[in-house]
Amino acid sequence: MPEDSTVTTTKPQVSRGNVGPLITVGVLLAVLVGTGLVALTGGAGSVITGLADPGVVTRYGITVVRVLSEAASVVCVGSLLLAAFLVPPQKSGVLGPEGYAALRTAGIAAWCWFFAAVASIYFSAADAAGRPVTELLDPQALLQMVDAIEQPKAWVFTALIALLLALGCRLALSWGWTATLFFLAVGGLVPVAVTGHSASGGAHDVATNSLLFHLVAATLWVGGLIALLALGWRRGTHLSLAAQRFSRLALVCWVVMAVSGVVNALIRVAPAELLTTDYGLLVLAKVVGLLVLGVFGHQQRQRGIRGLVDGAGGGQLLRLASVEILIMFVTIGLATALARTPPPQEVTSQPSNTELLIGYDLGGPPTVLRLLLDWRFDLVFGTLAITLAVVYLLGVRRLRQRGDAWPVGRTVAWLAGCAVLLVATSSGIGRYSPAMFSVHMGGHMLLSMVIPVLLVLGGPVTLALRALPPAGKDGPPGPREWLLAFVHSPISRALTHPVVALVLFVGSFYILYFSGLFGAALNYHWAHLLMNAHFILSGYVFYWPVIGVDPAPRRMPPLGRLGMMFASMPFHAFFGVILMNTQTVLGEPFYQALKLPWAGDLLTDQRLGGGIAWAAGEVPVLLVLVALLVQWARADEREAKRSDRASDASGEADLAAYNAMLKQLSERGEGRSSRD
Repeated sequence: MPEDSTVTTTKPQVSRGNVGPLITVGVLLAVLVGTGLVALTGGAGSVITGLADPGVVTRYGITVVRVLSEAASVVCVGSLLLAAFLVPPQKSGVLGPEGYAALRTAGIAAWCWFFAAVASIYFSAADAAGRPVTELLDPQALLQMVDAIEQPKAWVFTALIALLLALGCRLALSWGWTATLFFLAVGGLVPVAVTGHSASGGAHDVATNSLLFHLVAATLWVGGLIALLALGWRRGTHLSLAAQRFSRLALVCWVVMAVSGVVNALIRVAPAELLTTDYGLLVLAKVVGLLVLGVFGHQQRQRGIRGLVDGAGGGQLLRLASVEILIMFVTIGLATALARTPPPQEVTSQPSNTELLIGYDLGGPPTVLRLLLDWRFDLVFGTLAITLAVVYLLGVRRLRQRGDAWPVGRTVAWLAGCAVLLVATSSGIGRYSPAMFSVHMGGHMLLSMVIPVLLVLGGPVTLALRALPPAGKDGPPGPREWLLAFVHSPISRALTHPVVALVLFVGSFYILYFSGLFGAALNYHWAHLLMNAHFILSGYVFYWPVIGVDPAPRRMPPLGRLGMMFASMPFHAFFGVILMNTQTVLGEPFYQALKLPWAGDLLTDQRLGGGIAWAAGEVPVLLVLVALLVQWARADEREAKRSDRASDASGEADLAAYNAMLKQLSERGEGRSSRD
């Protein structure tokens, strides 16, 4: 954010809003709905799975603490969303009164989230073990349960993130740190989401991915609306701006929730079971709640926000938002009860080893045709690839509509990168990647070496800066200013430092595969998502300062770029050679547990993967060298044209001066002749 020395950096004083009673009523509603439905449906998944009944306190206590945790998380995330992106900071980058008030609310919610998460560690461990929660008050007994069961582990991570948020909200004052805390809070939603019903059984890859979309969208919607309501009750001066920004986000969240909810439900319950099972009835109840919320959201946009824009005040918006929030808390109670109810397919079906471990069966060995045609759409990275392509094309169209040109080569490079991302994660390559090391390594090379090269050549930052409207001198910062702040942030400068980028890009190969992390990560779908994200981001951070057309936080001379590229080559080669010569199979227990009859010798397949890693290292080098040569040639051409223009301008000036001198001499000569 731009600096302004005239703006004070003291903590602004804010008045206390009255959103607290509404949240309290909403939480009580959610608790009543959640515990009531648990009682009506028989409620304990532990009883259905054959474990001992953990007792009334555990059975209903876990529902209560889950509701408290979800309520605190949505308030925390929504308050940080408002502080970072819905209301503007001061020109110095320090939060304004409205943002600071939201930040303080987020801090209180983070403490509530932390304590609810700590309680959830005990209750989830007791519920999974079929033991009363009082038996786990002994620290040693609790540690044993946490070590053996995934759900309590997830709550441990959630509690740690919530604690960091609580401390961070207490210390932060700047916009940059507030935005960082917001993304950390969104990350705090992930651990529990990837260890519930959706993370087990058949199709758990699709179920987990869809649940992540659903949970993040719901949290942004509910939390953002609560923060907006609090801003209205505090009579914030930027209520109209915040409401308009949130309205656009809320529409996207509703669509994402609807699509992801349908996908997740179809995986867990057959259409015929919607009316015949407890799980199906709860799903239908959530659908009704979502439709009702959609109607309220439409009314909010059509009447409430329009009234703000027309200057009619925010009373109608606040009334609509209050009712909408109460309905949202009811859906939180429904979601909590749904999480406590095993899906019918989980109870009746007997998935194969392959389905249990990777989520789906494989039809046979990975032939060329299967790798090309046997697709399984990746909801995370497939959706990301399509979204990146569409948004980029919209930016290009905006430039052309106002008469600005955009290089076709950059568009081709970006779309090619998106296409390779889609193929690497959703085609047969992505389908077979979790089951075979050689295919995994091929996908790894595409994600870390080919896709980043193509994406950085597309110049997305430059396109965004040209397509997005600037805020103006006195306007509130928008997406363009946020992007500039990120590009010039200390984090970006640190990540693009040549040593840091090289270590992240190359060093992660050795750390992941030769430290035991890879073998442990194979057992979890979320770890596959994390690996793929790391491969793409580390590659992008490495190639951005080397061949990127966007302005990088650190400028490197041409020889420095070339040296950075060549410095990585030996490490890639050594990595491939080590894999080809090692006698230890990486992730052997996991690959053996798949029991694929056509898999063949695991060590042979691993050596093939090493060969792929060794050979694939040459491809990006060739792409980078070609790109650097083209960039240098164009730079020389631009410099030559600039010199020619300067020379022409200088020559014209010299000629004009010479003609003026001749004219002056001629006038002097005529003057002397007339005197004679």
